[in-house]
Amino acid sequence: MPKRLRLTRRFAAAMTEDGYRRLRRFAEEAGLEEGEALSFVFENLDGITDPTGLSHRLRQFKADLAERRA
Repeated sequence: MPKRLRLTRRFAAAMTEDGYRRLRRFAEEAGLEEGEALSFVFENLDGITDPTGLSHRLRQFKADLAERRA
């Protein structure tokens, strides 16, 4: 029997405008609500990311983040 989707955890999240637009587009394309889309991404993170590519993009994001904060 499949596990029932219950969105029981809520948290305030700050996102960049680009990130939020991408989340909304992904949710719309997938036919999901935004919370369901976030749950999908985090529940399946290992399967939808390339570990090498993820670490590279994370380093890039951190470098950009440092520049944005300055």
